[in-house]
Formats: sequence, structure tokens, C-alpha cells
Amino acid sequence: MSRTLVVGDIHGGLKALIQVLERASIRHDDHLIFLGDYVDGWSESAQVLDVLLQLKQKQSCVFIKGNHDVWGEKWLRNEEREDIWLANGGRETINSYVGSTDDEKLHHLDFLEQMPYYHIDQQNRLFIHAGFTSMHGPIHEFYNTNFSWDRTLWETALALDPLMAEENIFYPKRFRLYSEIYIGHTPTVNYFITAPMHRANVWNVDTGAAFGGPLTILDVDSKLYWQSDPLPELYPGEIGRNK
Repeated sequence: MSRTLVVGDIHGGLKALIQVLERASIRHDDHLIFLGDYVDGWSESAQVLDVLLQLKQKQSCVFIKGNHDVWGEKWLRNEEREDIWLANGGRETINSYVGSTDDEKLHHLDFLEQMPYYHIDQQNRLFIHAGFTSMHGPIHEFYNTNFSWDRTLWETALALDPLMAEENIFYPKRFRLYSEIYIGHTPTVNYFITAPMHRANVWNVDTGAAFGGPLTILDVDSKLYWQSDPLPELYPGEIGRNK
């Protein structure tokens, strides 16, 4: 039976990506949904995009665009280098392209440009990097930047009364638009947790691979999950993102 598997933020951690795909025993009929932030942090951002492009050729995949991917896209398009990007893993991404040809960079740019900001499946499950603010859903969002930057959706989920948070009637209106919502962007290690976090009908699958946590793949039906080793163990001598 095919599975729908959601993958958390990778942040240049190619070794973790390969490891967790193996641990999840990916099958040819599995459907993979990546929640964004493929670049910035560890030393193999360009190589992560190469592997994802290869995976796309043989696997059913959706690649959501994250805020770090927007930064990487800008640099690949016109070498735009925002200071905030450079301080949050951008330097490592630039370094990962040393030796890459112009054609290889253009191929990655095309890949990033075509990524959607969110995905809704046939079970009315929403997959989005960060969040949205419109009470009528992402299609009515005024600022597209919210898809890759918003934290209010997750913060609202955390603020719900735990005694009521499992009752759909108490969910905020934007939550009730979907059967489930899957996000990345806000690392669970911020809460000293290295496993996926679940509040109301929201699942946070960013388990801090950019920092000291593992990379996670979650089966959205069974809620089983698989994890890589913590990224500092896979990249000794590197610091990943330090912000």
C-alpha cells in the first residue's frame, strides 16, 4: 500500500536526507511531500537539490518552497546576497556551488522557481512551509511571504487550551478549513523536543535539522516517523545554522 510521507526542513544536510530515506525504506509507490528549506546551513545545499531532482524523476514528489529557498533562488537568479541570508546559512549555500557550472545553477534555479508555496491533497490536508493568516485559506492570502515566514499558525496552535485542543469545534476558523495541516519552519528543538509536535490538527515536522536535531520523515496516515542521526554527528567540524 502506498504511503504519503512528509519530510521536514533539510538545510543542506544531504547525509541526513540519504540516511532518513533509507530508514523509512522508501518504496517506488510512496508519495513524498517536502516542506521546504532545502538549503542554508550545512555544507551540501547544492548537492541536496541535485538529489531531490534525481528523486523527482523516479518518485511522486511535491516540493514546497520555504523562506530559505526564496533566498537561494534570488542568489541563483541575480547573485542577490542579503546580509540576513548570509548570516543564516547563505554563505554555506554559496560555498556548496563552488565548481558548479552555469547550466547546473540554472537547472536549480528553474527547480526552485517552479516550487509551489503550499499543497492540498485529496484528503483535504494542507502542506505548507510556515503558515497563513487568512480565515479563508491560503488562496485568499494577501501576502505570499506568509506562506514561507508566518509563525502565527503554529503559535496559535500552541496557545490552545490542551483540554479543548483535540475538539474540532474549538479550533480557530483557519484550522477548521483542513482536516490536518503539516508545517516546518519553526524547529521543535526550540521547545527542547526532537520529535514531530502535534497541536490541534497541526503537525510540525521541522525537528531542528538546521541546528542540533535530526531530519524527520512522517507517515501522515499512520503517524509513524523516522529520523536521521542528529546533524552535528553527520557533519563534525561544522556548525550548521547558529541562529
